[in-house]
Amino acid sequence: MDLSAPTRPLVISMGDPTGIGPEVTAKAWQALCHGPTPFCVLGDPALYSSVPTQPISEVSEAPQVFRDALPVLKGFEAPGVVVGQPNPAHAGVILGAIEHGVDLVLSGQALALVTAPIAKSVLMTAGFSHPGHTEFLGALLATTPLEQTRGPVMMLAVEGLRVVPVTIHCALSEVPSRLTQEAIIHAALVTAEALQRDLGLKAPRLVVAALNPHAGEDGAFGDEEARVIAPAVAALQAMGLHVRGPLPADSLFHSEARATFDAAICMYHDQALIPLKALDFWGGVNATLGLPIIRTSPDHGTGFDIAGRGIARAESMIAAIQMAAAMAHGRMTS
Repeated sequence: MDLSAPTRPLVISMGDPTGIGPEVTAKAWQALCHGPTPFCVLGDPALYSSVPTQPISEVSEAPQVFRDALPVLKGFEAPGVVVGQPNPAHAGVILGAIEHGVDLVLSGQALALVTAPIAKSVLMTAGFSHPGHTEFLGALLATTPLEQTRGPVMMLAVEGLRVVPVTIHCALSEVPSRLTQEAIIHAALVTAEALQRDLGLKAPRLVVAALNPHAGEDGAFGDEEARVIAPAVAALQAMGLHVRGPLPADSLFHSEARATFDAAICMYHDQALIPLKALDFWGGVNATLGLPIIRTSPDHGTGFDIAGRGIARAESMIAAIQMAAAMAHGRMTS
């Protein structure tokens, strides 16, 4: 894919300033500063002192300075940062960076938003009541025009595997009651449309995982397959989607099986995340599908326990930046 240098940069929200977000962002700039897609940070320049930085007033300035310094947009200072010690006083600037990043992409000033990790407990003091970034972005963008089936739907991706959990942050005991035909159909439609529009797959191949062992064993181990999942798959097939299932999850993720599909619709969080992280623990990307903007994120948390030690690995942030660029390019050319 030819990702020739765009005139608009990506933007990266700083995440929690006391975590590893600033470190992995600085390392990502070191790895990508001579690449085709510039980016700028919405954060405090002091957080990125391990690399050359250049304060900018407008995101349009980022491409001109990107090769020599990490561009940092002014206005997102986070006073009193003690690395590794989260502080609720930073909640306002953390959320402000995300919200401004959304505005920059919506207005066309930036190509896409990449979000560094946040800690929900820190943000609650500012009225944050969402389970995570995905749901917060969905709420922010709920009233904006959209030409495709509306998300947010969370997709996790590494080289060779994309997974979409239908239920996300809930107790395992709640999964059966939260699984509905409508939820499965919605996740699959959003995924298929995003794979077409943003990743250039003309006829995406989806598989749908079963919930129970052996896909329920004809009802011996549960009836969700016959009662909920199979009817959802049949409805999707009737819409013209290339989709198979429900398939036993224990035989869905080996190399030969992965070659037969472009994304797997999974029934719960760990069913999706365990094979992905076993395949590539350090390089996973979280992409929010079904939004009017492109948004990706590294698939890891704030890492307060290792923050400030210089040992945080940046592969996931690098992959998130590269995927955001590829998806933005796909959406522009679709």
